[in-house]
Amino acid sequence: MFLTIPSQPVPIQEIPLDKNIKLFIKREDLIHPLISGNKYWKLFYNINKYLEQNPKNPFLITFGGAFSNHIAAVAALGKLAGISTLGIIRGEELISKWKDNPTLLFASRNKMNLKFITREEYRNKEKLTEFLQHEFPEALVIPEGGTNQDAVEGVKMMLNDDTKDFDYLCTAVGTGGTIAGISKHCEEYQKVIGIKAVEDSSLEDKIFGLTLKRNFNLIDSGLGGYGKIKDENVLFINNFKEKYDIPLDPVYTGKMMQKVFELIDEGYFPEKSRILCFHTGGLQGIEGANMLLIQQKREIII
Repeated sequence: MFLTIPSQPVPIQEIPLDKNIKLFIKREDLIHPLISGNKYWKLFYNINKYLEQNPKNPFLITFGGAFSNHIAAVAALGKLAGISTLGIIRGEELISKWKDNPTLLFASRNKMNLKFITREEYRNKEKLTEFLQHEFPEALVIPEGGTNQDAVEGVKMMLNDDTKDFDYLCTAVGTGGTIAGISKHCEEYQKVIGIKAVEDSSLEDKIFGLTLKRNFNLIDSGLGGYGKIKDENVLFINNFKEKYDIPLDPVYTGKMMQKVFELIDEGYFPEKSRILCFHTGGLQGIEGANMLLIQQKREIII
């Protein structure tokens, strides 16, 4: 199964503000029910170029953590396309309890084989990739988060004539592939803002390596990295859904939108600015987040 460009454009919704600033959100989360948001575009060229080679026994291998949107997306893609998949999962402590994890259970039900490795082994993904490519020479080994040059070119599809009428383009940042694609392919007059969802001091250099551009600004969300969910963010996500009927995930877009609202209140954006935020999907992660919140006897995401 080749990934295709949807026949209908992804909708852009305005978020009404009582300010002299216009705020909009591009609903990439609606692009596919299972291969959601930026994951669809990051996989677009990776999988299509691979299938164009007509591999005799197609096989997808990739990496991710316990609640990885990327793992879920690759598993779903594999099942839809009839391609075998292998997920290399960070944390061997999950071996005995992965069935309690909604993301990993979803991946398994979509016929992805799961291999759990230590966090130390996981950190050396270059060596691990070389080993896997040698062991499975016909496989497509996709990096963590799907981030590579093909992903950057795929993210270009998130930009079109409808996105040219904005001064600022805002996205959450994890492995850097999405902001790299936006930065590389946006208009010269547009400013790109990345709200970091992970604490990684090397992100700026990684993004530059993918784009050879410095037309972006990285800002910490102030809400913690992966796996950290603050009560204030849960409250923001729930209020946002009630007010605008748009669900947000607690790892990426939820943190990004909260920070954008804070920046607006702080006067970061000049008056009459037109701001476009990208909803990068990841809604599958809400179930896992709520599982943790229930265990901690905290308010859940609605």
